[in-house]
Amino acid sequence: MLNLRSRRRTWRLLASALTVLLAMTGCATNPVTGKNELALVSEAQELKIGAQQYSPSRQMQGGDYIVDPNVARYVQDVGQKLAEKSDRPLPYEFSVLNSSVPNAWALPGGKIAINRGLLLEMNTEAELAAVLGHEIVHAAARHGAKGLERGLLLQGAVLASAVASRNSDYSQYAVGAASVAAQLINQKYGRGAELESDEYGMIYMSRAGYDVQGAVELQKTFVRLSEGRRQDWLSGLFASHPPSAERVAQNAETAQQLPAGGTIGRDAYQRAMARLRATKPAYDAHDKGRKALSEGKPDEALRLAREAIAVEPEEALFYGLMGDVEYARKRYQQAVSHYSEALRRHDAYFKYYLGRGESYRKLNRMNLAEADLKASVELLPTADAMAALGQISESQGNLDQAIAYYESAASSRSPAGRTSSERLVKLDLPRRPDRYISIRRQIDNQGRVYIELGNRTSVPVSDVVVVLAYRDSSGRTRQEQRVHRGTIAPGKTGLIALGGNPYASALDSLQFAVRGARVN
Repeated sequence: MLNLRSRRRTWRLLASALTVLLAMTGCATNPVTGKNELALVSEAQELKIGAQQYSPSRQMQGGDYIVDPNVARYVQDVGQKLAEKSDRPLPYEFSVLNSSVPNAWALPGGKIAINRGLLLEMNTEAELAAVLGHEIVHAAARHGAKGLERGLLLQGAVLASAVASRNSDYSQYAVGAASVAAQLINQKYGRGAELESDEYGMIYMSRAGYDVQGAVELQKTFVRLSEGRRQDWLSGLFASHPPSAERVAQNAETAQQLPAGGTIGRDAYQRAMARLRATKPAYDAHDKGRKALSEGKPDEALRLAREAIAVEPEEALFYGLMGDVEYARKRYQQAVSHYSEALRRHDAYFKYYLGRGESYRKLNRMNLAEADLKASVELLPTADAMAALGQISESQGNLDQAIAYYESAASSRSPAGRTSSERLVKLDLPRRPDRYISIRRQIDNQGRVYIELGNRTSVPVSDVVVVLAYRDSSGRTRQEQRVHRGTIAPGKTGLIALGGNPYASALDSLQFAVRGARVN
Protein backbone atom coordinates (compact mmCIF):
# COMPACT_ATOMS: atom_id res chain seq x y z
CA MET A 1 0.00 0.00 0.00
CA LEU A 2 1.32 3.44 -0.88
CA ASN A 3 1.50 5.58 2.23
CA LEU A 4 0.13 8.70 0.55
CA ARG A 5 0.62 11.27 3.28
CA SER A 6 4.14 10.04 3.96
CA ARG A 7 4.90 9.97 0.26
CA ARG A 8 3.66 13.53 -0.28
CA ARG A 9 5.66 14.72 2.71
CA THR A 10 8.77 12.91 1.42
CA TRP A 11 8.45 14.43 -2.04
CA ARG A 12 7.99 17.90 -0.56
CA LEU A 13 11.14 17.38 1.48
CA LEU A 14 13.04 16.05 -1.51
CA ALA A 15 11.86 18.88 -3.73
CA SER A 16 13.05 21.41 -1.18
CA ALA A 17 16.35 19.61 -0.71
CA LEU A 18 16.94 19.36 -4.44
CA THR A 19 16.09 23.02 -4.95
CA VAL A 20 18.60 24.06 -2.32
CA LEU A 21 21.25 21.63 -3.50
CA LEU A 22 20.93 22.54 -7.15
CA ALA A 23 21.08 26.21 -6.25
CA MET A 24 24.37 25.50 -4.51
CA THR A 25 25.81 23.46 -7.37
CA GLY A 26 29.41 24.28 -8.02
CA CYS A 27 32.92 22.93 -8.12
CA ALA A 28 35.05 22.25 -5.11
CA THR A 29 38.64 21.06 -4.76
CA ASN A 30 38.93 17.51 -3.49
CA PRO A 31 41.20 17.88 -0.43
CA VAL A 32 42.81 14.48 -1.04
CA THR A 33 43.44 14.45 -4.80
CA GLY A 34 43.47 18.19 -5.47
CA LYS A 35 41.04 17.73 -8.38
CA ASN A 36 38.10 20.02 -9.05
CA GLU A 37 34.82 18.14 -8.60
CA LEU A 38 31.11 18.86 -8.68
CA ALA A 39 29.86 19.27 -5.10
CA LEU A 40 26.18 19.30 -4.18
CA VAL A 41 26.55 18.28 -0.54
CA SER A 42 28.40 20.89 1.50
CA GLU A 43 30.90 20.05 4.22
CA ALA A 44 28.43 21.26 6.84
CA GLN A 45 25.86 18.83 5.44
CA GLU A 46 28.43 16.02 5.39
CA LEU A 47 29.23 16.58 9.05
CA LYS A 48 25.56 16.71 9.96
CA ILE A 49 24.72 13.54 8.05
CA GLY A 50 27.63 11.64 9.58
CA ALA A 51 26.81 12.78 13.11
CA GLN A 52 23.13 11.93 12.75
CA GLN A 53 23.62 8.54 11.11
CA TYR A 54 26.58 7.19 13.07
CA SER A 55 24.60 5.85 16.01
CA PRO A 56 21.77 4.16 14.05
CA SER A 57 24.34 2.74 11.63
CA ARG A 58 26.18 1.08 14.50
CA GLN A 59 22.94 -0.17 16.01
CA MET A 60 21.81 -1.91 12.83
CA GLN A 61 25.24 -3.54 12.42
CA GLY A 62 25.33 -5.25 15.83
CA GLY A 63 25.95 -2.40 18.25
CA ASP A 64 29.28 -1.52 19.85
CA TYR A 65 31.61 -4.22 21.15
CA ILE A 66 32.08 -3.31 24.83
CA VAL A 67 33.19 -6.51 26.59
CA ASP A 68 36.86 -5.53 26.27
CA PRO A 69 37.11 -1.72 26.13
CA ASN A 70 40.85 -2.02 25.40
CA VAL A 71 40.03 -3.18 21.86
CA ALA A 72 38.09 -0.01 21.05
CA ARG A 73 40.78 2.18 22.65
CA TYR A 74 43.49 0.47 20.60
CA VAL A 75 41.56 0.91 17.36
CA GLN A 76 40.84 4.55 18.21
CA ASP A 77 44.52 5.22 18.92
CA VAL A 78 45.62 3.74 15.59
CA GLY A 79 42.81 5.54 13.78
CA GLN A 80 43.67 8.93 15.25
CA LYS A 81 47.36 8.52 14.34
CA LEU A 82 46.28 8.11 10.74
CA ALA A 83 43.60 10.81 10.91
CA GLU A 84 46.23 13.34 12.00
CA LYS A 85 48.02 12.69 8.70
CA SER A 86 44.88 13.03 6.59
CA ASP A 87 44.66 15.78 3.98
CA ARG A 88 41.30 16.78 5.36
CA PRO A 89 40.68 17.61 9.02
CA LEU A 90 37.38 16.10 10.12
CA PRO A 91 35.95 15.07 13.51
CA TYR A 92 37.10 11.47 12.94
CA GLU A 93 35.65 8.78 15.19
CA PHE A 94 36.40 5.06 15.28
CA SER A 95 34.18 2.33 16.71
CA VAL A 96 34.38 -1.45 17.01
CA LEU A 97 31.11 -3.24 16.25
CA ASN A 98 29.93 -6.49 17.79
CA SER A 99 29.53 -8.45 14.58
CA SER A 100 31.32 -11.54 13.32
CA VAL A 101 30.91 -10.38 9.71
CA PRO A 102 34.32 -9.10 8.54
CA ASN A 103 33.50 -5.54 7.51
CA ALA A 104 34.45 -1.89 7.86
CA TRP A 105 32.77 1.27 6.63
CA ALA A 106 32.93 5.05 6.70
CA LEU A 107 30.16 7.63 6.78
CA PRO A 108 30.47 11.19 5.48
CA GLY A 109 32.17 13.42 8.01
CA GLY A 110 34.74 10.87 9.19
CA LYS A 111 32.60 8.43 11.18
CA ILE A 112 34.27 5.03 10.82
CA ALA A 113 33.51 1.55 12.15
CA ILE A 114 35.23 -1.83 11.99
CA ASN A 115 33.68 -5.14 12.97
CA ARG A 116 34.97 -7.56 15.55
CA GLY A 117 35.03 -10.19 12.81
CA LEU A 118 37.48 -8.23 10.66
CA LEU A 119 39.85 -7.59 13.57
CA LEU A 120 40.19 -11.36 14.00
CA GLU A 121 41.27 -11.78 10.38
CA MET A 122 44.31 -9.50 10.76
CA ASN A 123 47.63 -10.09 12.48
CA THR A 124 49.45 -6.76 12.74
CA GLU A 125 48.88 -3.14 13.59
CA ALA A 126 50.08 -2.25 10.10
CA GLU A 127 47.23 -4.29 8.60
CA LEU A 128 44.76 -2.52 10.88
CA ALA A 129 46.26 0.81 9.78
CA ALA A 130 45.73 -0.22 6.15
CA VAL A 131 42.02 -0.82 6.74
CA LEU A 132 41.48 2.34 8.77
CA GLY A 133 43.56 4.46 6.38
CA HIS A 134 41.45 3.18 3.50
CA GLU A 135 38.24 4.17 5.30
CA ILE A 136 39.66 7.57 6.26
CA VAL A 137 40.23 8.30 2.57
CA HIS A 138 36.63 7.34 1.75
CA ALA A 139 35.55 10.06 4.19
CA ALA A 140 38.25 12.60 3.36
CA ALA A 141 37.77 12.28 -0.41
CA ARG A 142 33.98 12.61 -0.09
CA HIS A 143 33.23 9.17 -1.57
CA GLY A 144 30.18 8.76 0.66
CA ALA A 145 28.99 12.29 -0.08
CA LYS A 146 29.35 11.62 -3.81
CA GLY A 147 27.14 8.58 -3.35
CA LEU A 148 24.52 10.83 -1.78
CA GLU A 149 24.82 13.27 -4.66
CA ARG A 150 24.38 10.52 -7.23
CA GLY A 151 21.32 9.30 -5.37
CA LEU A 152 19.78 12.76 -5.20
CA LEU A 153 20.34 13.40 -8.87
CA LEU A 154 19.53 9.99 -10.31
CA GLN A 155 16.95 8.60 -7.92
CA GLY A 156 15.47 11.62 -6.18
CA ALA A 157 14.66 9.40 -3.22
CA VAL A 158 17.74 8.76 -1.10
CA LEU A 159 16.12 10.35 1.93
CA ALA A 160 13.20 7.94 1.76
CA SER A 161 14.90 4.72 0.71
CA ALA A 162 14.76 1.59 2.87
CA VAL A 163 17.57 -0.72 1.88
CA ALA A 164 17.77 -4.42 2.72
CA SER A 165 21.23 -4.88 4.15
CA ARG A 166 23.67 -7.59 3.24
CA ASN A 167 25.24 -7.46 6.68
CA SER A 168 22.45 -7.15 9.20
CA ASP A 169 19.04 -8.54 9.87
CA TYR A 170 17.88 -5.11 10.94
CA SER A 171 18.88 -2.64 8.22
CA GLN A 172 15.83 -3.70 6.24
CA TYR A 173 13.56 -2.92 9.19
CA ALA A 174 14.91 0.59 9.78
CA VAL A 175 12.37 3.32 9.20
CA GLY A 176 12.46 7.09 9.02
CA ALA A 177 15.84 8.82 9.01
CA ALA A 178 17.62 5.56 9.89
CA SER A 179 16.87 4.23 6.42
CA VAL A 180 19.43 6.75 5.14
CA ALA A 181 22.04 5.05 7.32
CA ALA A 182 21.24 1.74 5.65
CA GLN A 183 21.82 3.35 2.27
CA LEU A 184 25.13 4.87 3.30
CA ILE A 185 26.78 1.89 4.96
CA ASN A 186 25.78 -0.50 2.18
CA GLN A 187 26.66 1.58 -0.85
CA LYS A 188 29.18 0.12 -3.27
CA TYR A 189 32.17 2.23 -4.22
CA GLY A 190 33.42 2.30 -7.78
CA ARG A 191 36.75 0.94 -8.94
CA GLY A 192 38.28 4.42 -8.99
CA ALA A 193 37.24 5.18 -5.42
CA GLU A 194 38.67 1.88 -4.16
CA LEU A 195 42.03 2.39 -5.86
CA GLU A 196 42.13 5.99 -4.67
CA SER A 197 41.45 4.91 -1.09
CA ASP A 198 44.12 2.21 -1.30
CA GLU A 199 46.74 4.65 -2.62
CA TYR A 200 46.13 7.56 -0.27
CA GLY A 201 45.47 5.26 2.66
CA MET A 202 48.99 3.89 2.19
CA ILE A 203 50.34 7.45 2.01
CA TYR A 204 48.68 8.17 5.37
CA MET A 205 50.16 4.94 6.75
CA SER A 206 53.63 6.03 5.68
CA ARG A 207 53.18 9.50 7.15
CA ALA A 208 52.12 7.90 10.45
CA GLY A 209 55.20 5.66 10.49
CA TYR A 210 53.67 2.32 9.48
CA ASP A 211 55.17 -0.27 7.15
CA VAL A 212 53.09 0.06 3.99
CA GLN A 213 53.78 -3.56 3.08
CA GLY A 214 50.99 -4.27 5.57
CA ALA A 215 48.52 -2.96 2.97
CA VAL A 216 49.99 -5.19 0.28
CA GLU A 217 49.83 -8.31 2.44
CA LEU A 218 46.31 -7.47 3.57
CA GLN A 219 45.04 -7.25 0.00
CA LYS A 220 46.72 -10.56 -0.83
CA THR A 221 44.90 -12.13 2.10
CA PHE A 222 41.61 -10.66 0.94
CA VAL A 223 42.08 -12.02 -2.56
CA ARG A 224 42.79 -15.51 -1.20
CA LEU A 225 39.71 -15.37 1.00
CA SER A 226 37.54 -14.15 -1.87
CA GLU A 227 38.75 -17.00 -4.06
CA GLY A 228 37.63 -19.38 -1.32
CA ARG A 229 34.25 -17.64 -1.49
CA ARG A 230 33.71 -17.61 2.25
CA GLN A 231 30.11 -16.62 2.74
CA ASP A 232 30.70 -14.24 5.63
CA TRP A 233 33.29 -12.37 3.61
CA LEU A 234 31.04 -12.18 0.59
CA SER A 235 28.31 -10.67 2.75
CA GLY A 236 30.69 -8.22 4.41
CA LEU A 237 33.75 -6.34 3.28
CA PHE A 238 33.90 -7.86 -0.20
CA ALA A 239 30.40 -6.71 -1.07
CA SER A 240 31.33 -3.02 -0.76
CA HIS A 241 35.15 -3.24 -1.17
CA PRO A 242 35.77 -6.05 -3.69
CA PRO A 243 39.39 -7.28 -3.69
CA SER A 244 41.23 -7.98 -6.91
CA ALA A 245 44.64 -8.80 -8.32
CA GLU A 246 44.63 -5.27 -9.74
CA ARG A 247 44.43 -3.81 -6.24
CA VAL A 248 47.28 -6.02 -5.04
CA ALA A 249 49.45 -4.89 -7.96
CA GLN A 250 48.50 -1.25 -7.45
CA ASN A 251 49.35 -1.45 -3.74
CA ALA A 252 52.70 -3.06 -4.53
CA GLU A 253 53.48 -0.25 -6.99
CA THR A 254 52.45 2.41 -4.45
CA ALA A 255 54.64 0.76 -1.80
CA GLN A 256 57.70 1.05 -4.07
CA GLN A 257 57.16 4.82 -4.23
CA LEU A 258 56.99 5.22 -0.44
CA PRO A 259 59.75 4.94 2.19
CA ALA A 260 60.54 1.38 3.21
CA GLY A 261 60.28 0.13 6.78
CA GLY A 262 58.15 1.41 9.62
CA THR A 263 56.03 -0.06 12.36
CA ILE A 264 54.55 -3.52 11.79
CA GLY A 265 53.26 -3.95 15.34
CA ARG A 266 52.64 -7.69 15.43
CA ASP A 267 53.15 -8.11 19.18
CA ALA A 268 51.15 -4.98 20.07
CA TYR A 269 48.27 -6.14 17.90
CA GLN A 270 48.26 -9.64 19.35
CA ARG A 271 48.22 -8.24 22.90
CA ALA A 272 45.34 -5.91 22.09
CA MET A 273 43.29 -8.71 20.50
CA ALA A 274 44.15 -11.39 23.07
CA ARG A 275 40.73 -11.54 24.70
CA LEU A 276 38.96 -11.42 21.35
CA ARG A 277 41.01 -14.35 20.10
CA ALA A 278 40.54 -16.31 23.32
CA THR A 279 36.77 -15.87 23.22
CA LYS A 280 36.31 -16.47 19.50
CA PRO A 281 34.85 -19.96 20.17
CA ALA A 282 32.06 -18.28 22.16
CA TYR A 283 31.10 -16.04 19.24
CA ASP A 284 31.34 -18.98 16.85
CA ALA A 285 28.91 -20.88 19.10
CA HIS A 286 26.58 -17.87 19.18
CA ASP A 287 26.57 -17.57 15.41
CA LYS A 288 25.82 -21.27 15.05
CA GLY A 289 23.06 -20.89 17.65
CA ARG A 290 21.56 -17.98 15.75
CA LYS A 291 21.55 -20.10 12.60
CA ALA A 292 20.00 -23.04 14.46
CA LEU A 293 17.20 -20.83 15.75
CA SER A 294 16.48 -19.56 12.24
CA GLU A 295 16.21 -23.19 11.13
CA GLY A 296 13.66 -24.02 13.82
CA LYS A 297 16.04 -25.78 16.22
CA PRO A 298 15.53 -23.94 19.54
CA ASP A 299 17.04 -26.68 21.73
CA GLU A 300 20.28 -26.61 19.78
CA ALA A 301 20.30 -22.81 19.80
CA LEU A 302 19.86 -22.75 23.58
CA ARG A 303 22.66 -25.28 24.07
CA LEU A 304 25.00 -23.19 21.93
CA ALA A 305 24.07 -19.98 23.76
CA ARG A 306 24.95 -21.62 27.07
CA GLU A 307 28.19 -22.88 25.57
CA ALA A 308 29.02 -19.32 24.55
CA ILE A 309 28.21 -17.94 28.03
CA ALA A 310 30.49 -20.51 29.64
CA VAL A 311 33.40 -19.03 27.66
CA GLU A 312 32.47 -15.33 27.86
CA PRO A 313 29.85 -14.68 30.57
CA GLU A 314 30.00 -10.88 30.15
CA GLU A 315 28.76 -10.81 26.55
CA ALA A 316 25.17 -9.51 26.35
CA LEU A 317 24.76 -10.94 22.86
CA PHE A 318 24.55 -14.48 24.21
CA TYR A 319 21.80 -13.67 26.70
CA GLY A 320 19.95 -11.94 23.88
CA LEU A 321 20.04 -15.19 21.91
CA MET A 322 18.59 -17.04 24.91
CA GLY A 323 15.84 -14.45 25.07
CA ASP A 324 15.10 -14.95 21.38
CA VAL A 325 14.93 -18.72 21.88
CA GLU A 326 12.44 -18.44 24.73
CA TYR A 327 10.39 -15.90 22.81
CA ALA A 328 10.21 -18.31 19.88
CA ARG A 329 9.02 -20.98 22.32
CA LYS A 330 6.36 -18.56 23.62
CA ARG A 331 7.90 -18.70 27.09
CA TYR A 332 7.69 -14.96 27.49
CA GLN A 333 8.53 -14.60 31.17
CA GLN A 334 11.76 -16.55 30.67
CA ALA A 335 12.47 -14.38 27.62
CA VAL A 336 12.07 -11.25 29.76
CA SER A 337 14.62 -12.61 32.24
CA HIS A 338 17.22 -13.26 29.55
CA TYR A 339 16.70 -9.91 27.83
CA SER A 340 17.07 -8.23 31.22
CA GLU A 341 20.39 -10.07 31.72
CA ALA A 342 21.49 -8.79 28.32
CA LEU A 343 20.51 -5.23 29.21
CA ARG A 344 22.40 -5.41 32.52
CA ARG A 345 25.53 -6.02 30.46
CA HIS A 346 24.77 -3.67 27.56
CA ASP A 347 21.96 -1.15 28.02
CA ALA A 348 22.61 0.76 24.80
CA TYR A 349 21.58 -1.80 22.17
CA PHE A 350 18.10 -1.55 20.71
CA LYS A 351 17.47 -5.26 20.12
CA TYR A 352 17.32 -6.22 23.80
CA TYR A 353 14.74 -3.51 24.51
CA LEU A 354 12.77 -4.59 21.47
CA GLY A 355 12.78 -8.24 22.51
CA ARG A 356 11.83 -7.51 26.10
CA GLY A 357 9.16 -5.04 25.01
CA GLU A 358 7.58 -7.61 22.68
CA SER A 359 7.71 -10.19 25.50
CA TYR A 360 6.02 -7.82 27.93
CA ARG A 361 3.35 -7.17 25.32
CA LYS A 362 2.66 -10.90 25.04
CA LEU A 363 2.34 -10.98 28.85
CA ASN A 364 -0.17 -8.10 28.62
CA ARG A 365 2.08 -5.82 30.69
CA MET A 366 1.49 -2.90 28.36
CA ASN A 367 3.10 -0.10 30.36
CA LEU A 368 6.39 -1.99 30.57
CA ALA A 369 6.10 -3.04 26.93
CA GLU A 370 5.53 0.52 25.76
CA ALA A 371 8.51 1.83 27.75
CA ASP A 372 10.88 -0.77 26.31
CA LEU A 373 9.62 -0.38 22.77
CA LYS A 374 10.06 3.38 22.94
CA ALA A 375 13.59 2.86 24.32
CA SER A 376 14.39 0.64 21.34
CA VAL A 377 13.06 3.28 18.93
CA GLU A 378 15.27 5.92 20.53
CA LEU A 379 18.29 3.79 19.62
CA LEU A 380 17.04 2.55 16.24
CA PRO A 381 13.54 3.16 14.86
CA THR A 382 12.36 -0.15 13.38
CA ALA A 383 9.18 -1.33 11.75
CA ASP A 384 8.87 -4.07 14.40
CA ALA A 385 8.83 -1.59 17.27
CA MET A 386 6.58 0.90 15.49
CA ALA A 387 4.09 -1.84 14.60
CA ALA A 388 4.01 -3.08 18.19
CA LEU A 389 3.53 0.46 19.53
CA GLY A 390 0.75 0.92 17.00
CA GLN A 391 -1.02 -2.17 18.29
CA ILE A 392 -0.69 -0.98 21.89
CA SER A 393 -2.09 2.44 21.00
CA GLU A 394 -4.93 0.84 19.05
CA SER A 395 -5.81 -1.41 21.98
CA GLN A 396 -5.92 1.68 24.21
CA GLY A 397 -8.29 3.46 21.82
CA ASN A 398 -5.71 6.06 20.81
CA LEU A 399 -6.33 5.74 17.08
CA ASP A 400 -4.52 8.89 16.00
CA GLN A 401 -1.34 7.69 17.71
CA ALA A 402 -1.82 4.18 16.33
CA ILE A 403 -2.14 5.56 12.82
CA ALA A 404 1.09 7.56 13.26
CA TYR A 405 2.98 4.45 14.39
CA TYR A 406 1.55 2.30 11.60
CA GLU A 407 2.41 4.96 9.08
CA SER A 408 6.05 4.90 10.17
CA ALA A 409 6.21 1.10 10.11
CA ALA A 410 4.50 0.92 6.72
CA SER A 411 7.50 2.54 5.01
CA SER A 412 9.40 -0.72 5.54
CA ARG A 413 9.12 -3.66 3.17
CA SER A 414 9.39 -6.07 6.10
CA PRO A 415 6.55 -8.33 7.35
CA ALA A 416 5.86 -5.81 10.12
CA GLY A 417 5.69 -3.08 7.48
CA ARG A 418 3.17 -5.00 5.40
CA THR A 419 1.02 -5.79 8.43
CA SER A 420 1.13 -2.16 9.49
CA SER A 421 0.06 -1.08 6.00
CA GLU A 422 -3.07 -3.19 6.34
CA ARG A 423 -3.83 -1.93 9.85
CA LEU A 424 -3.26 1.64 8.71
CA VAL A 425 -5.76 1.27 5.87
CA LYS A 426 -8.38 -0.36 8.07
CA LEU A 427 -8.16 2.42 10.64
CA ASP A 428 -7.64 5.40 8.41
CA LEU A 429 -9.52 4.69 5.18
CA PRO A 430 -13.05 5.02 6.64
CA ARG A 431 -12.03 8.41 8.06
CA ARG A 432 -9.99 9.71 5.13
CA PRO A 433 -10.85 7.64 2.07
CA ASP A 434 -9.54 10.25 -0.37
CA ARG A 435 -5.99 9.38 0.73
CA TYR A 436 -6.34 5.82 -0.52
CA ILE A 437 -8.88 5.89 -3.36
CA SER A 438 -7.89 7.69 -6.56
CA ILE A 439 -10.62 9.21 -8.70
CA ARG A 440 -10.70 10.49 -12.25
CA ARG A 441 -13.16 11.12 -15.08
CA GLN A 442 -13.55 8.84 -18.10
CA ILE A 443 -15.60 9.42 -21.28
CA ASP A 444 -16.38 6.69 -23.81
CA ASN A 445 -16.77 7.18 -27.58
CA GLN A 446 -20.52 7.64 -27.18
CA GLY A 447 -20.13 10.60 -24.85
CA ARG A 448 -21.07 8.73 -21.66
CA VAL A 449 -19.31 9.85 -18.51
CA TYR A 450 -17.81 7.50 -15.92
CA ILE A 451 -15.99 7.95 -12.64
CA GLU A 452 -12.98 5.62 -12.34
CA LEU A 453 -12.01 4.67 -8.78
CA GLY A 454 -8.53 3.22 -8.09
CA ASN A 455 -7.72 1.17 -5.01
CA ARG A 456 -4.20 2.17 -3.98
CA THR A 457 -4.18 -0.03 -0.90
CA SER A 458 -3.18 -3.64 -0.21
CA VAL A 459 -6.69 -4.68 0.90
CA PRO A 460 -10.05 -4.96 -0.94
CA VAL A 461 -12.44 -2.02 -0.52
CA SER A 462 -16.13 -1.55 -1.27
CA ASP A 463 -19.03 0.87 -0.79
CA VAL A 464 -17.01 3.77 -2.13
CA VAL A 465 -19.07 6.94 -1.77
CA VAL A 466 -18.49 9.72 -4.30
CA VAL A 467 -19.94 13.21 -4.09
CA LEU A 468 -20.13 15.10 -7.40
CA ALA A 469 -21.12 18.64 -8.27
CA TYR A 470 -21.75 20.40 -11.59
CA ARG A 471 -23.62 23.35 -13.09
CA ASP A 472 -26.74 22.49 -15.06
CA SER A 473 -27.92 24.21 -18.22
CA SER A 474 -29.55 26.99 -16.20
CA GLY A 475 -26.30 27.70 -14.31
CA ARG A 476 -27.45 26.19 -11.05
CA THR A 477 -25.01 24.07 -9.02
CA ARG A 478 -26.21 20.52 -8.62
CA GLN A 479 -24.80 18.02 -6.09
CA GLU A 480 -25.26 14.27 -6.12
CA GLN A 481 -23.97 11.23 -4.28
CA ARG A 482 -23.11 7.96 -5.97
CA VAL A 483 -21.93 4.67 -4.40
CA HIS A 484 -19.82 1.92 -5.90
CA ARG A 485 -21.20 -1.14 -4.11
CA GLY A 486 -18.90 -3.76 -5.58
CA THR A 487 -15.51 -4.79 -4.28
CA ILE A 488 -12.40 -3.19 -5.75
CA ALA A 489 -9.36 -5.43 -5.36
CA PRO A 490 -5.95 -4.04 -4.36
CA GLY A 491 -4.36 -2.18 -7.24
CA LYS A 492 -7.52 -2.45 -9.36
CA THR A 493 -10.17 0.01 -10.51
CA GLY A 494 -13.95 0.23 -10.47
CA LEU A 495 -16.36 2.38 -12.49
CA ILE A 496 -19.44 4.41 -11.62
CA ALA A 497 -21.47 5.12 -14.75
CA LEU A 498 -22.98 8.60 -14.84
CA GLY A 499 -24.39 8.39 -18.37
CA GLY A 500 -24.75 11.15 -20.95
CA ASN A 501 -26.51 14.48 -20.28
CA PRO A 502 -26.48 16.46 -18.11
CA TYR A 503 -22.97 15.29 -17.20
CA ALA A 504 -21.48 15.28 -20.67
CA SER A 505 -22.64 18.85 -21.29
CA ALA A 506 -21.27 19.99 -17.89
CA LEU A 507 -17.80 18.50 -18.11
CA ASP A 508 -16.06 21.82 -17.57
CA SER A 509 -17.76 22.28 -14.20
CA LEU A 510 -17.94 18.64 -13.12
CA GLN A 511 -16.15 18.04 -9.82
CA PHE A 512 -16.09 15.00 -7.58
CA ALA A 513 -14.48 13.67 -4.41
CA VAL A 514 -14.38 10.42 -2.43
CA ARG A 515 -16.28 10.80 0.84
CA GLY A 516 -16.54 7.26 2.16
CA ALA A 517 -15.36 3.66 1.74
CA ARG A 518 -15.31 0.40 3.60
CA VAL A 519 -12.49 -2.09 4.04
CA ASN A 520 -13.62 -5.62 3.24
